[in-house]
Amino acid sequence: MSPPSLSPAARQWLSEAGKALSEGRADLAEQPLKRVLAEAPDFANAQFLYGIACQMRGDSVNAAAFMRKAALQRPDDPSILTNLGGALYDSGATEEAFTHLRRATELAPMQAAVWFNLGKALKLNWQLDAAADALRRALDLDARHIAARTTLADIFTIRGDISGAVAQYRKVLALQPEHALAWHGLANLKTVSLTQQDAQQIQHILQSSRLAPDDRVFLGFSLYRALEDQHDYAGAFQALREANALKRQLIEWNAAVEHAHVGDIVEAFRHPMPTPLDPTLGREVLFIASMPRSGSTLVEHILASHPQVEGANEISDLSHVIERESKRRGKAFPHWAADATPEDWARLGKDYLARTAHWRKKRPYFTDKGLQNWQWIGVIRAMLPGAKIINCHRDPVETCFACYRQLFSEGILFSYDLDDLASYSNDYVHLSNFWQQHYSGYVFDLSYEALVQEPEVLIRQLLSFCQLPFDEACLSPHQTQRDVHSTASAAQVRQPIRSDTARSPRYRDFLQPLIQRLDR
Repeated sequence: MSPPSLSPAARQWLSEAGKALSEGRADLAEQPLKRVLAEAPDFANAQFLYGIACQMRGDSVNAAAFMRKAALQRPDDPSILTNLGGALYDSGATEEAFTHLRRATELAPMQAAVWFNLGKALKLNWQLDAAADALRRALDLDARHIAARTTLADIFTIRGDISGAVAQYRKVLALQPEHALAWHGLANLKTVSLTQQDAQQIQHILQSSRLAPDDRVFLGFSLYRALEDQHDYAGAFQALREANALKRQLIEWNAAVEHAHVGDIVEAFRHPMPTPLDPTLGREVLFIASMPRSGSTLVEHILASHPQVEGANEISDLSHVIERESKRRGKAFPHWAADATPEDWARLGKDYLARTAHWRKKRPYFTDKGLQNWQWIGVIRAMLPGAKIINCHRDPVETCFACYRQLFSEGILFSYDLDDLASYSNDYVHLSNFWQQHYSGYVFDLSYEALVQEPEVLIRQLLSFCQLPFDEACLSPHQTQRDVHSTASAAQVRQPIRSDTARSPRYRDFLQPLIQRLDR
């Protein structure tokens, strides 16, 4: 309750702000909260609510600043502490975040929300065992906590416990049959078939006019999968086309700008880079370059099955190093590449190795399969001349269709339109050919189709290129126990290598525009 010293007007403003926040309208809450804080700058409730408003609009730094002020006045308020912890985590202050999140669980051990927030942050920090424990605590206290169940299902997927993931998603759908994220999580497992009843239920939900666009997209991709499992390929493609068209309206992507960027990379690296100071720098790194959905997760899983290799998944350290250098020089990549000296490249390489040192604590080598590695092969050769680079590619039609039928969590914006996909694929092929010609012998060209047809032959060649001794475990990667962060492939790599994974032949008639663009 507001203290007596707060004016009636300020109490009204506080009430208005609380109502707006409960409706998800941070924009309507900020002005009345500013008025309250102008009258009573130290009023903890207003500081806390203003922090919530900042967090809702994505300003985690200011959110943490206001919530920290509130926490100084109310240090034993679990609600303030758990929200402060979330804002701090989002702003990058991880250690401080966990201090407040854990303190909230000590103060309110019987509140499911505080355990969920701790579990969510632990999952994002890849402390998966601790995250699962916290989420189970939340569910013990509130079996109907939907977000805790879906987050726990994600952890099961990453860990390879597919039956556990299915059970959690099915429990969510039993509680909330219209839960779009749960439907998509279930469909995205890919190794578990959806039923005709599932398809009918999703279709019924999609008929509702009350659905938010994002939910409609999730359900559309789920319906595609359900109808395909029933061998209704025409209906499946129609569902996929509608879901992709809606998703394309919600994002920004410019294929012409991307094409020009690839052209700039070719020009920047057409001429030889300076002789490296240390030709062995980066020998610990195994870079995997590819388009999404072209076998890169399988290749990484094969390498990570080797006792000397740690699979680091889709890490962003190379991206951060390049972006920071671009900012320092005041030029976007690749426009500064020609100006870089051997000393510059060595500095950047050492920066990358320092950032990734934790991946070499248990094993001497690690993989990096960042989504943009195919564009940065020239940078990798200059920065880390001792690194191994594997370019993993698949039939372009199959690759593009695999991307088209995948709703990515983030970072992939070109996959929701067949023309955009064809343009991106053509750019990838063009640049890959350039790298193969320019760095002959330094980039291992790995065909997904060849790998699944003759796995042992290709795996032996791959290990030889990486200068790793042959190990039998690499021939049975599905038996390797490790976390696979790409949920799009997490279930599939737990299965033996198969050569019958092509899907595009069933949809050849619908994919003619894509095929023609790729042929040109």
